[in-house]
Amino acid sequence: MYIIDCYSISPQKTFDESFFEGQVEGFVGNKYHAIEPSYADLIPRGLLRRMGKAVRIGIGAGLPLIEKQKDIDGIIIGTATGGLDDCIKFLNQIVEYDEGTLTPTNFVQSTPNAIGGHLAMMSKNTGYNNTHMGIGTAFESTLLDAFLLFEEGEASKLLIGNVEETSQHHYNIDAYAGYFKTEEISSTELFNSNSKGSICGEGAAMFVVSNKKENALCKLVDVHQFTYPKSENIEERVSQFLEKNNMSLQDIDSLVLGFSGDNRYDFWYTNLMNSFPKSTVYSYKNLVGEYPTSSGFATWLATKILTGKKTPNKAIYKDANRTPKNILIYNNYLGAQHGFILLKST
Repeated sequence: MYIIDCYSISPQKTFDESFFEGQVEGFVGNKYHAIEPSYADLIPRGLLRRMGKAVRIGIGAGLPLIEKQKDIDGIIIGTATGGLDDCIKFLNQIVEYDEGTLTPTNFVQSTPNAIGGHLAMMSKNTGYNNTHMGIGTAFESTLLDAFLLFEEGEASKLLIGNVEETSQHHYNIDAYAGYFKTEEISSTELFNSNSKGSICGEGAAMFVVSNKKENALCKLVDVHQFTYPKSENIEERVSQFLEKNNMSLQDIDSLVLGFSGDNRYDFWYTNLMNSFPKSTVYSYKNLVGEYPTSSGFATWLATKILTGKKTPNKAIYKDANRTPKNILIYNNYLGAQHGFILLKST
């Protein structure tokens, strides 16, 4: 499977070239909010006013790709919390209006598949449309879904991606569960914090993928996901994954790892990094925060790296001065859900 085009909306200015020109945002606090582009030429104002944030950034990242690629056969989205804010607003209205006349907008946008549905309606795409909600493996599931569609000959070009929003409701729920740090911390000190919890982030990353190499930015070789591993021997798992794709540990020149500053789970990344002593290591959660489908942003970053973009220093965890050709992405969400994504230059 090949990545033909990609687009990202995140807490960094990733919707244009600013991020790769060195304009990297720094943050202090427990929430990183997405920097959104102007939607004036993309979404009608009347429709834009009624959109929740998850739908807005999902359309803002996906529609520009669909407009450039007219022959997309389907849309696959991965999200854990997309639509949660509108869902809670709708439930509150049920109580407030005593189950009387309710606002239909919040109801329509209250489900995770609202993003894929809006993208399909606005682009008049009547093809395959699916939304995966596997929390920390939702984005990996979209990749697997795309692989299966290509293998079965059901599609030749797809729009896939992830969307998450940082609403106050979502933050309160996850903060109560102990997912985020209780102290305020700067993004530059996140990895040195040595405390439990991370920083709440959000964003949308969209990709046009094809079963043909023509005009490809890079090749998405394979994806693997696993949950609640009994063993902490991550090297054994990654060796099996690479062997399946006729590669070895030595073939990987670059890693994109999901270090989050959470001292309960970052050891997974350290253990894996120790298996690749000669590889350059990139980080990204100090730039965009932690959220269930952050591996979508990691895939966007890896794609840009393979196309030769100059990576900001804040995204480089360890520099081995190797030309990126084979990139392995590894992310885990709360130590329970794990995923590998393998990309190669074309």
